Amino acid sequence: MTGKPRYRRVVLKLSGEALMGDQEFGMEHTACEHIAKSVKEICDLGLEVGIVVGGGNIFRGRQAADFGFDQTPADHIGMLATMINGLILQQSLARVGIESQVMSAINCSLIAESYKWIHAMHALQKGRVVIFVGGTSNPYFTTDTAAALRASEVNAEILLKATKVDGVYDKDPLKNPDAKKFKTLTFSEALAKKVQVMDATALALCRENKIPVYVFNLFEEKSLVKAVTSSDDGSLISGD
Repeated sequence: MTGKPRYRRVVLKLSGEALMGDQEFGMEHTACEHIAKSVKEICDLGLEVGIVVGGGNIFRGRQAADFGFDQTPADHIGMLATMINGLILQQSLARVGIESQVMSAINCSLIAESYKWIHAMHALQKGRVVIFVGGTSNPYFTTDTAAALRASEVNAEILLKATKVDGVYDKDPLKNPDAKKFKTLTFSEALAKKVQVMDATALALCRENKIPVYVFNLFEEKSLVKAVTSSDDGSLISGD
């Protein structure tokens, strides 16, 4: 039985890789469908939902080094990749009956609405999912930092960090069976331990604006619903 949600407004951070499913590149329709249905479940609970999506399923930072690209244009490519993913998410949500708006930090008015804080707030208040793309529009900043920024701007009560593992560990649990899981961490502890779940800039921004971060496995059954109701399975980063 689904519990009562703990929050009114949340921001969900999705990696581009979440859209890949079992593939090594691009996007897979069953993975996108799973994400859309999971988002619908929390929308049906009455939550206001923002989503920030990465672009790693299309272009990864390490590819820039392989090509010999400078970081600024490489980051621009990554920002454009997030726009593709945002449109895919919008259509996936539409297929399950959820209305959403794609708002881009990069001006590309024929494809997506330019991000404006007041428009984002109005859309959330009307019950529309807002999909934030284009990162922060600046190179050298990750989409994790973009998620922390948007969560701060729209007064989200929590940032939900979706991953392929069920929380924060002291080392990669997929490679190290003896990895230790942290059920709770303070931001100071997470920064000191240099946890790989989010970059330091994103964590510091969440700490400054008192936005807890919940790390969970998106592809476990009902994990997103549990993240907003019980928060028992993943790892919570909060406090100083």
